[in-house]
Order: sequence, then structure tokens, then C-alpha cells
Amino acid sequence: MNDFVIRGVKMLKPGGEVETANIFVSGDKISKITGGEVTHDHIIDGKNKFATPGLVNAHTHASMTLLRSYSDDKSLMDWLQKDIWPVEAKMKRKDIYFGAAMAAIEMIRGGTTAFADMYGPCMEEVAKIVDESGLRGSLSRGIIGFADGEKKLAENVELYKNFHGAADGRITIMLGPHAIYTCPPDFLKKVASEASKLGAEIHIHMNETRGEVEDSIKNYGKRPFEAILETGLFETGTLAAHCVWLSDSEIEIIKSKKIRVAHNPGSNLKLASGICPTKKLLDAGITVALGTDGASSNNNLDMLEEIRLAALLAKVESMNPLAVPAAQALKMATEYGAAALNLKNVGKLAEGYKADIVLWEMSGAEWQPNYNPASLLVYSANSSSVDTVIVDGKILMENRELKTLDEEKIFAEFKACAKRLTGK
Repeated sequence: MNDFVIRGVKMLKPGGEVETANIFVSGDKISKITGGEVTHDHIIDGKNKFATPGLVNAHTHASMTLLRSYSDDKSLMDWLQKDIWPVEAKMKRKDIYFGAAMAAIEMIRGGTTAFADMYGPCMEEVAKIVDESGLRGSLSRGIIGFADGEKKLAENVELYKNFHGAADGRITIMLGPHAIYTCPPDFLKKVASEASKLGAEIHIHMNETRGEVEDSIKNYGKRPFEAILETGLFETGTLAAHCVWLSDSEIEIIKSKKIRVAHNPGSNLKLASGICPTKKLLDAGITVALGTDGASSNNNLDMLEEIRLAALLAKVESMNPLAVPAAQALKMATEYGAAALNLKNVGKLAEGYKADIVLWEMSGAEWQPNYNPASLLVYSANSSSVDTVIVDGKILMENRELKTLDEEKIFAEFKACAKRLTGK
């Protein structure tokens, strides 16, 4: 049983304040938080450290690490149809496993403790990596309805039946219809029916580009959220990635159906998709989390970059420097991220919550002077400051040393997979 204390650490409180405290971990939970001196058989020294909840990557495609920088500087549809989808069609089970393994290394080293992943076949290989790495994963089989859609939906249902709640509850499964431009409304009704039978939630791309919205109006006479609303897809809980081009009526749908938004600022900028109206969504009481998207469109899985971009873009988009303060940007990547993935008792450093904790080393030049650790983390620090990562009370990395994954083996196998797929 995990039983230790993080002693004398500056910690981010749920309200955004920072205090120095001792964080006691027992089993998979934070058992108590106290001040003063402590003694314990297993002590992690919190001196010069800043403790935050683990970061939550609310939208990614983990195995796309294999296509990092394979194709860049193109429009979304050209990039997908001409470059990405043809290579993805060649991926085998081993590729999915080692692509996800490389993603797990990158995420742990960057302070990410949970992620929502949507990808193609063999998602059970990603589930294996979640189990082995110690991370949390909300997984879905990405479904393109035009080609063998029923078969792909059946694979997602099987994934749910085999892995939902696996790895001591660290694995959850959603259904993953890709988007309205790959899954027409009649097919989405079938997905909605399966979701209702299972009680499964939905992970889907929504309103990522202006062209996607225009095509929906042309093909179905309605904007994407309006067209999909009629299919029943939003009835069991929905995580909607991107949500860049939204009308006021669509924002009302998001609010009324309690849809959670995964904002992907880095990917949206690189693909020139646009800027999510973050402040407008937050002001409407909508949960807005953060994601990196895949490593082939970002091109990294660095959630700290997304936190900074989200804060800065919200200020520019609304022309209001107060739009998303540092503490709220951190909440988008922690508390709101956990809510977006429907993770219970995750996302806060509080007694009774899961012990998903990141310790950031504050001895570097970028942390000086240390007036406000939360502000420094958002506006100044970088992910190399991550020192220790804990999930469910288990230490996945300590003093920058990975504890659960064989980094050398994964690098070698990953490189071989990438070379076979791309010839590069």
C-alpha cells in the first residue's frame, strides 16, 4: 500500500491560493493535508517544490507520436487526406502500442497524469500502455462512418465491454465518432443507440474549422451542433474537441446538454483553424478543458504550453487582459480537465481526492524571484521543471527518473516502427 508524505511543499489549493503544507498519501488518495513539522517512514522532501494536481490532456491521439513532423504547414483537410490518413492505414498493432508508449513517456515527463485518447483500431494496445505506465486514460476507438462504420462501432463497443473500469479504474472508455464530416447524422443515430445501451459517453471533434460548419449547413441545412442534437448523440454525456466556430445557439446547446469542451490552442493555431471563444464559454458556465491534439498537429504533448496559450489567446480573443487569469488557466488543465473526462475525485489537491500529484522543481532561473508560483508556472516555467509525478498514489517518476516504463527499449522499438511506416 502506498503510504508517504510530501513534506513542506508549496501547494496549489483548490481556490487558487498557494500555501506551504504537508500532503499525506495513503493508498490511492490524499488522506490529509496539514501544516507544521511531521515525521513519517517515507518522506518526499518538498523543499523548493510546487505541488499541483496532475495535468489532464482532454483531447489527443497518442499513437500519432509516430507521425510527429511527418507533415507540417498544410490545411487540415489536405494534411489529413493526403498525408496522415494514408500512413495511418499502414499502422499495425505494434505501432499503436509503441506510439502510445512514447506518448506516455512524454506525458509523464511533462506532468500529465490523465488523457482522453481517440484513435483507430487496436485501442486495446493503448489500454495496455495505460495499465503499464500507471497513467489514467479515457479511450475511444475513432470511428469514421463512411467506411465499415458498423464494424468500427462494434470494435468500440467491444473495447468498452472489455476495458471500461480496468486498471483499478484508471481506464475508462468512451465511444468515438470522429466528426460530422466523417459520420453523417444517420450513422450518428446508431452510435447514440449503442451509447444509450452501454451508458457510454461520447468523444467527438466539433466545429474545428469554418469549412466544417459551412459543409454541415450545405449538406444538412444546420450547423454541426444543431444537426447532431437531433440524432440523440448528446444524451449520455459528451466531450467535444475544438469548438472553435460556434454560434450563440450552439453555445446554448452545449450549455443545456452539459457538453464539456476540450480546447486545443496549439493545434488550432498551427492548422490556422481559429481561436476557441474560451471566455464566452466559461462565462456561460461551460466546462472548458485543454488538450494537445495529436503530436503530428501540435507537435508535442506538452500541456504546460497549452495552459499558457489558452490564457494568452483568451486575453487577445476577448481583448481583455483579465479574461483567463493564471489560476483559472491551471484549473482548465486540472479540475476542469478531470470534469471533462468525468473522472471522480480527481483534479484537486484536497483530502479524499485521488493522489494525482505533480511536483515542479522551482530552483531554476525562470522561477526567480518566487512571488507567485502559480503565475510563474503558467507564464514563465517550462515542462522540464517537472520533478515527480504521482498517479493513484503510485510514483511514476521521481527526481526525473521514470519508474514504470523502460525508456531505452521504447525508444528503440518506436524508431523502428516509424521507419517502417514512413521510410524516413
